[in-house]
Formats: sequence, C-alpha cells, structure tokens
Amino acid sequence: MCGIVGILGGHEVAPILVEALKRLEYRGYDSAGIATVHDGVLERRRAVGKLVNLSDLLVHDPLQGKSGIGHTRWATHGAPSIDNAHPHRAGPVSVVHNGIIENFRELREELAAAGIQFVTETDTETVALLTQLYIEKGAQPVEAARKTLSRLDGAFALAFLFEGEEDLIVAARKGSPLAIGHGDGEMFVGSDAIALGPLTDRITYLEEGDSAVLTRTSLEIRNEAGEIANREMQTIRLDQTRVDKGGHKHFMAKEIAEQPTVIGEAIRHYLDNTGASVVLPDPGLDFTQIDRLTMVACGTAYYACFTAKYWFEQLAGIPVEVDVASEFRYREPPISKGTVALFVSQSGETADTLAALRYCEGKADKIVSVVNVPESSIARESDLVLPILAGTEIGVASTKAFTCQLTVLLMIALKAAAERGTMTAQEVADKLSALRMLPGVMNAALERESTLQAVSHNLSEARDILFLGRGVMYPLALEGALKLKEISYIHAEAYASGELKHGPIALVDEHVPVVVLAPRDSLFDKTISNMQEVMARNGKVLLITDAEGASQGGDGVWDTVVMPVVDPVLSPILYSIPAQLLAYHTAVAKGTDVDQPRNLAKSVTVE
Repeated sequence: MCGIVGILGGHEVAPILVEALKRLEYRGYDSAGIATVHDGVLERRRAVGKLVNLSDLLVHDPLQGKSGIGHTRWATHGAPSIDNAHPHRAGPVSVVHNGIIENFRELREELAAAGIQFVTETDTETVALLTQLYIEKGAQPVEAARKTLSRLDGAFALAFLFEGEEDLIVAARKGSPLAIGHGDGEMFVGSDAIALGPLTDRITYLEEGDSAVLTRTSLEIRNEAGEIANREMQTIRLDQTRVDKGGHKHFMAKEIAEQPTVIGEAIRHYLDNTGASVVLPDPGLDFTQIDRLTMVACGTAYYACFTAKYWFEQLAGIPVEVDVASEFRYREPPISKGTVALFVSQSGETADTLAALRYCEGKADKIVSVVNVPESSIARESDLVLPILAGTEIGVASTKAFTCQLTVLLMIALKAAAERGTMTAQEVADKLSALRMLPGVMNAALERESTLQAVSHNLSEARDILFLGRGVMYPLALEGALKLKEISYIHAEAYASGELKHGPIALVDEHVPVVVLAPRDSLFDKTISNMQEVMARNGKVLLITDAEGASQGGDGVWDTVVMPVVDPVLSPILYSIPAQLLAYHTAVAKGTDVDQPRNLAKSVTVE
C-alpha cells in the first residue's frame, strides 16, 4: 500500500526521492508528496494523482535540501486530496505513514481539548500534531517521536523529519514493513528494498516494534521495550530490485511471459539430484504426523490455497481447511493437535495473513509460510519458510507469483503423498517428470496469445462475464474472474459448473459471455453438460480446453481456445495463462491502467 522513502544524502534529494517513489508505484497510490530540510527550513510539496503531477509541481516550485522524506498514499482515512496527502506537517515536524492508527480518534479528542486544530481527515495528522505538542513542551525531536510512538495503537511504518535537523530521520515499524539502507556517508529508509535498490545494496530490516534513529554516519535501533537492538545488515542482489518492463508494454505482460522461467527455477529448487523426489529445507515436515492442514491467505493467494486443497486431499489424503485471512481469526477456529498452519502471501507482509499467523502461534504444531520475500514478516515468524522464487512482481494483479505458489504447493503435496504412502515412489516420480516438462508446455500456451487477444476485444464490450470450472478448475475460475475484475473493471463471477443450475443460470442470456475452463479430464463430460445448459439459454460460451476436448465438446460454442495437453493435476497452473491473458488484453482493449488499477494496492499492509 502506501510507499515511504527517506534520505539523508550528499546530493539534492528531491529528484532522488521522486525516482525512489516511482519504484514504489506498484504498491498502489492516489497522491504523493515529499518534504525536505534546507538551511534548517522544512518545506513540502504534494500532488493528487500520478507522480508525474508531483514532478511537474517540483519543476515550477522546486525544493532544495539534501535531507528529505517522500510518500505515495493509498487513501484510508479521508479522500485523495492535497490536504490529505503526505507528508503531513505540524510546526517543526513532518511525517509519512503507512498503516492505520486505530486510536487516532481518542488522540484527536485529547489534542482538540488542548486547543489544537486539525486541517485534514487523516489519522496520520494526529501523529504529527502529537509530536509537535511534545516538542512544544520541551522534548527534543527524538524524544518527542518516541513519546508519540508509545501512544499509538494499530499498524504503522513511520518516518519523521524535523525542521532545523538536517542530519536526522526517526523511523519506526509496527505491522508494516520498513527497511534501512546503508550508504557511504548517507542513510536511507524505504518501505522495501525495491525503493532503495539504486541507492544501496546494504539493507537492515526493522523488526516488529522497532524504532530507529538515523544520521548520515550512524544507526541506532531500539526494540519495542526500548532496548538497543542490533539487527543484521544484509547484502541484497541488485538484480532482485530491477523494475524495468523488459521491452513489454506493461509489467503484467512481462510477468506473464516470465512464468515458464520462474516456474522452472522453483521446480529445480525443490527437486533432489535425481529429479524424482521433493526436498524441503530444514526443519522439514513429518507428513505422517499431520492430521489436518489449515491454509490461510488473501485474494489470489487464497485461490492458490483453494487449488492446493484438492491436491493435498486427493493426492496425500490430508484433510484441509482453507480460510480467507481477514475472517480466520475472528471466527476463532479451534486448532487441534496435529494441525499444521500454512500461510501464503506474495509480499509476506499482508496484514490480515500476518494477524492470522499470530493467532495460530502456540496452537498449531508448526507454522509454514509460502512467500516470495524470505526476509518478510510472515517468513520471519514462521517455523518453515518455503520461497516461491518468482522474483520481483510489480503488476498489482498477481500472475507469476500465483503460478509459482501453485507449483510449490503441488510439490509439497507430492512430498506429503510420498511420505504418507498414498502414492508410490514411481507415481510421484511420474508426476514430477510431468512437472519438469511444464515450463516448455507453458511456452507453447503463451503462443495462443494472439487468439486470446482477439477474443478479448469482444469480451471488453460485455458488462458481465461468468467463469465456470469443476474440480481443480473451479478455484482457477474464481481466479480468472478476479483478474478480469481487477484490471478491466468488468463485473465477473465464477461458479463451480454444477452449481450453475442452482441459481446463477438466471444471469445467462445472449449478452453474458461464459468462460468455461475444461481440460479433457475425468470431469470433462459433466462440465460440458453444464456448458450445454448455458448454450440452451443463448449464452455465449468461450471454451478453453485441449484438442480432444475441443473435438468432443466444441460444437456450437461462441469461440474455442485450444491449449496444449498436460497431466490433469497440472491443469490449474497451465490454464492460468489463458485466464491471465484474457484479463490483460480485455483491460488493454478498454484502456484501463493495467499495472496500477484503481483503488488497489499490491501489498495490503492494513486490515
């Protein structure tokens, strides 16, 4: 969500701040701003909309200074506006914030009683005003910031900049990620390493409850108890922070095209030297002792879990519960002995998923995370971390992270099946052999892009679209509908094919395209029967299947996309490609913002 950058540098900082904020655009935002200190004077500039608006403002009304903070805001409290844009300022202090201050109303009442006026609708302004109040009562800037932090409830990443202090930034995190970058006579703060990539490859990640005092030559970190805390400095690979489009029109197009490569890397990472069995990092899991698996995630990651439920139950015989993270802890589910809790998150910072993980601490036998960022909060608080190795994903609508999540979850399910004896060693080896061939098959699937692009031009004229699937294709139907909604803004819903006649078929007429995901598998005939029910009511069916499926079930459909043949267990991974390309090209045809769709954020760090 909101992006934070702070710099204590050796050069004019305004253009550097804007460039760093551009690298955080993928997180989603609706306004942006920066503040600097020059000759002791604190000033700021803010603009609504894209960063180009802020850049234009700075051309006409520049800011000087070698110390500064910047922010891209995704609105929570208060509509997007200049007044509500960050950085917020109260007298000698300016603040940028990612998260939600849950007790801001109580703090506002306290400040109002002291005669302090508010000019914004945001919770963040309370932080700045409270800090100003402590300074007016005699506190030095660092002390004032710490006193303010002690009063805050909720989730936040914060950076404070002070008038008269050109060599000082105070930063803190609780529930939202924040990283410190180390330079040569310079220091940096960022919401993630991507923002800091061009500035430094030396990163220190703040841990939960940490606060930090930065100067150009020093860093002091204290934990939640106020004790000095030495956090490890890591050297990151700069290629992991690249955010170029690689010749593609959009990041999403690039990331769709990268899937064969990154999935191949994930497969190799988890296979032994023979390629016939799966190896998990220590400490591993004893699947013979697992009675139940609880899987928790949000959005696209939830659909990855929903797909994996079929695999774990059918292949390994493990009962699985799948929960939406935002609801999980509020229904207070009992967690019995022998339960493993598995959490899936691209960023590893998803607030709802992290809260669900903490609910499971001390209850589940083991906590496992499947994440794309091994240094993330969810990873650090897990007993076992399984990276998906998708590389940096910039597009808000997840593509390669989703298929890498599916790939890793399938390999875990096959590992479980081998240990529990529900599949023979040869059966597991055969599935893994098919999996090793998947990147090549996915490349063949990408060659259908021109067909999908042509179909998408017709879809872009629809107001409502339905997706249907059975078995493991049902979660993928849900994911396909989500992708379309996210980036094209067309209303789309997905249903298990057999449920269509229990109500949703009332929506079907000649104006509603119906996308049917139906590889020629054991459920194909039933799916085609449901498809015929749609066609009997003048529904326009787009059938996505393989050659045999097209031959047996393609008569009378509006259009057909023929996919390569693949082992049925791999169908959700392969058929993700047409689902993604349909959404992508439909959005392009409609002219929407593919990489940064309205109202959405890449990393949802507030509940």
